[in-house]
Amino acid sequence: MSTPIVLPKLGFSMTEGTLADWLVADGAAVMQGQLLYSLESDKSIQDIEAPASGRLKILQAAGAAYPVGTKLGEIV
Repeated sequence: MSTPIVLPKLGFSMTEGTLADWLVADGAAVMQGQLLYSLESDKSIQDIEAPASGRLKILQAAGAAYPVGTKLGEIV
């Protein structure tokens, strides 16, 4: 079973965010709570934690803007 990694809504008016950087390589093992990626919004840059433990599968490239709710990757 996999756990999706989706772009979160960090503020009331947020409709999209920029995936600034993946902090873990594709295929690497991650632990729940480990920092996964940096998300840039209109007001701030935040590091987002892994929601589960497993192997990271990256689906979206860093450096692009995505709508809230976009599946960025998954943990399998």
